Amino acid sequence: MFRVRARHTDDTVTVYQAYHPGIGGPAARDGRFPAAWKRDRMTWIKPSFLWMMYRCGWGLKEGQGTVLAVEISRDGFAWALRNSCLSHYVPKLHESQAAWRRELRRSPARVQWDPERDLRLGPLPYRSLQLGLAGEAAARYADEWIVGIEDVTPLAREVHGLVRAGESAAATALLPEERPYPVADEVLARLRR
Repeated sequence: MFRVRARHTDDTVTVYQAYHPGIGGPAARDGRFPAAWKRDRMTWIKPSFLWMMYRCGWGLKEGQGTVLAVEISRDGFAWALRNSCLSHYVPKLHESQAAWRRELRRSPARVQWDPERDLRLGPLPYRSLQLGLAGEAAARYADEWIVGIEDVTPLAREVHGLVRAGESAAATALLPEERPYPVADEVLARLRR
C-alpha cells in the first residue's frame, strides 16, 4: 500500500533527517541549515520517524548522531511531490527506460517507497515515503519551506532505551503521531511503484 503517513497540521508537515552534530546542532539552534550544509547534493527527507530510526540506527550511526524533526510548509511538500519522479524505472508507469531517464533529469525531487518499520526496526507490510530533494527543490526546502527545526535525538534515544528494555507500550506512547496525509490521487498515481 502506498500512502503518505506523517505528523502534520493544517499548515505543516514534519519530516526527519539525521546529520553530524556539526550540521544538526546549528540547524536546530538557528532554525535553518548552516553554511556547511551541502546544497549541491541530494538531501532525503522522511515523514516516518521509525523509518528515520532505521536509517540512522537511533542516531547512533557515524555521521548521523543528531536527529532532526524539520517542520515544513504543506505547500512546499506538495510542490516537491508534484515536481518529483520515481527514483527507479517501473515498466507499468514509464513508456521506456529512456523516458524515465529524461523525467529523472528534469525532476528536482525523487520518490522512493521503502518498507515501513516497527519498533524493533523490522519491515512492515506497507511502504513509507522517502523524498529526495536536489537543485531547486533542495534550495526551496532550505530557504522557503522550513517553519522550524527541532533536535529530537533525546526522543530517539529514550524510545530506543525503552525498546531495548522490552517496554514496547511505553516506547509506542512516545512516538510522534503519524496520520494519513492527504495527497491527490493524480499525484500519487504516477509515484506508485
